[in-house]
Amino acid sequence: MSRIGKSIIEIPAGVTVTVNDNVVTVKGPKGELSQEITGGITLEQEDGKITVSRPSEAKNHKALHGLYRALINNMIVGTAEGFTKKLELVGVGYRASHSGQKLELALGFSHGIVLDLPKEITVDTLTEKGKNPIITLSSYDKQLLGMVAAKIRSFRKPEPYKGKGVKFVGEIIRRKAGKSA
Repeated sequence: MSRIGKSIIEIPAGVTVTVNDNVVTVKGPKGELSQEITGGITLEQEDGKITVSRPSEAKNHKALHGLYRALINNMIVGTAEGFTKKLELVGVGYRASHSGQKLELALGFSHGIVLDLPKEITVDTLTEKGKNPIITLSSYDKQLLGMVAAKIRSFRKPEPYKGKGVKFVGEIIRRKAGKSA
């Protein structure tokens, strides 16, 4: 991870980064995020650039170096531009609809699934005739977005025989051949 940790983070216009003790706070047009930094990792901020450095060449310091650099970069990109994830519902009768922060899914169970989404996430559902329903999630917090998308996918993971289930758009499902008669 040290190659990731060594690269410099550019701060775009409209984003402010403040470092107090071990807490990094990033404010941008989309929102505000903060992250605590441990393990002796230090940050230097100079004229719109952030450099992350580690105290030694120990294995855990190298791992934390790359981790915190990636987390801070994701916070900066998220507050400036935001992130989106798209999920596709593959299966007959699978439906998705939303009202406010509630996502309603029909995934072939005897009951519908209603999921309350955090306020940081915006949801949009698209249903066209002849195509699979698509759920679009967007947020400035990449970690929270990934957790919610994984939670939705876990309700009905894609199965390898027919490919039915909830999958990410562009995800390739390894298919198995069924019985051979």
